[in-house]
Amino acid sequence: MSVQDYASASKLGKKRYHACMNKGRYPYLPVLENIISDDDIDCEVSLGEEQIPLRLVVGTCNAARTNAFADNFMPILDWGTEFSAKWASLSDSQMNEGIRDAIKVYEYMNKFYVLEGNKRVSVLKYFNAVTVNAEVIRKVPKKSDNTDVKIYYEFMEFHKCTNINDIYFSTAGCFPILMKLVGIEKDRKMDEEAKMDFVSCFLSFRNAFEARGGDKFDYPVGDAFLRFIHIHGYETVKNMGSDDMAKNVAKTWAEFELLSEEDAVALQMDPVSSEPRKNILSYLLPRPGSKRLKVGFIYEHTPQDSEWCYAHELGRQYIDDIFGNQIETVSMENVTPELEDEKAIEEMAANKADLIFVTSPSMIMASVKEAIAHPQVKILNCTLNSSHKYIRTYYARMYEAKFLGGVIAGILTSKDKIGYVASYPVFGMLANINAFALGVKYVNPRARVYLEWSSIENAEPQKSFEQNGIDYVSDQDMITPKNSSRKFGLYSLEADGSRQHIAMTVWHWGVFYEKMIQSILGGSWKYEEEADTAKKALSYWWGMSAQVVDIIISSKVPDGTVRLVEMIRKQICQGEFDLFSGKLCDQDGNLRNSGEKALEPDEIITMDWLLDNIEGSIPTLDMLDEHSRAVTAAQWIGRSE
Repeated sequence: MSVQDYASASKLGKKRYHACMNKGRYPYLPVLENIISDDDIDCEVSLGEEQIPLRLVVGTCNAARTNAFADNFMPILDWGTEFSAKWASLSDSQMNEGIRDAIKVYEYMNKFYVLEGNKRVSVLKYFNAVTVNAEVIRKVPKKSDNTDVKIYYEFMEFHKCTNINDIYFSTAGCFPILMKLVGIEKDRKMDEEAKMDFVSCFLSFRNAFEARGGDKFDYPVGDAFLRFIHIHGYETVKNMGSDDMAKNVAKTWAEFELLSEEDAVALQMDPVSSEPRKNILSYLLPRPGSKRLKVGFIYEHTPQDSEWCYAHELGRQYIDDIFGNQIETVSMENVTPELEDEKAIEEMAANKADLIFVTSPSMIMASVKEAIAHPQVKILNCTLNSSHKYIRTYYARMYEAKFLGGVIAGILTSKDKIGYVASYPVFGMLANINAFALGVKYVNPRARVYLEWSSIENAEPQKSFEQNGIDYVSDQDMITPKNSSRKFGLYSLEADGSRQHIAMTVWHWGVFYEKMIQSILGGSWKYEEEADTAKKALSYWWGMSAQVVDIIISSKVPDGTVRLVEMIRKQICQGEFDLFSGKLCDQDGNLRNSGEKALEPDEIITMDWLLDNIEGSIPTLDMLDEHSRAVTAAQWIGRSE
């Protein structure tokens, strides 16, 4: 039997060798000493004896035996050599009692390279063994900004707690998220029973994922596993039987397809019209017995104490007035993310809502999970820079209106010192800040913008502005019913401590909701599902041209300034003026745009830098107060780090 086994293994090896040669690839085992040098390594750490996954044993430590194996560890030397006889003897041992002696390996970047035991690895791989006993020495790379090195350092923290090698990711930041979702505490060994549940859960997912073709994707299975438990919740996933796992993997498949897309989000910058399947008037004119469209709104807080919720509530009231008895709107307030959001969406779906607007980015995963569970309901989440196939996202280009506010402030300031109060360091916020500063620079290159964050622990923006001699401030966008005297919009700081309101940027969510509902009734939702971009997540990011953001200007502003602002506003709406064009430099003097072209939408969304006429900095998560950290986490501009 051992001779036949060697012949079969050799056949596999030679087939792989020739396939590599035909593709111009190196046909032998990778050699660790050719991959790294001593200068790349920070230190070596002995991990002792472990059971390691055979699929992660990928090469050898030195070139001595390289030409005896193809790159899949199958032998390629002919029968009759000393090598082949030893391989056959090991084959007999594996068949009779199993290979028990530990091999010796170096581990580097979660891959294993054999120091002693190449033939044992070859035999075990031939017999499709899953693991091998090994004495492991880890080669730790020096810390650097290299993404692979960052991921590996996160992996080492995970491995220290779990001793698991099978799970890996393609992007930094995933291991800490996985540990948080599963309940793995840093620097603490995972309980053995909990570890068994976790491993069983992962293996069950991997089997279902690969059975459906997931092994064809160009990313590690860990990426899909993290997305899966992020959507469904670890406790739910852990308790899924194999049949339920397979069904839920199938239901979630479009999310996994998105992970393989380099550009996973299709941004719709303006409302588009398609040939309506039905005349819109047939929906808007009363008809006996016609079905009313039921539209739900979910708020994290109440409109009375949250300017964000208040703006969306005004939008809900607006469409109530516009559509009259042709639609029914319902809302739920004070819904806590990650505790009550799934239940709230579930309740609306059970009450026959046709369309649900979830107004909090913190509820993104609950939105996706419930959209998978209720495919008959159209769910949209108000967030930016999120890629999920089963829901759609929406936001507004507020930076366009902020630019106009900056133009007004730059003209009116007499001290060339303008304050700006920002809330949370999330996607889109830096675009707002930089657009305002750009508007200031457009008309007054001498002026500086002093940035303060209201979300920082013990923040006192007004005190800072007074100390710096600020004469104009851009503050929160609007008031709330409970706090009508709060600072909002663009205002002047007078010598007596009073404020004169000059302008206010506004979110016209009602216009967005009106156009979205008309679009759905006209058949464009279905049209968009059949478009060329249907494989991508769809995000609506409308601006002034769609009338979903604007600026209200006080009568105190001089006529000449108003005329200039109106002229720029008209150019923005007509697509004739691109704010983020021209030469742009950040605070450190780095060139962010050469001026040859305007910034792309995704570059605007993901801005993580400040213009050179801004005084201030971007806070880290640990600088924020407790509430702000919770609000910011899902959309934090630094999350990729």
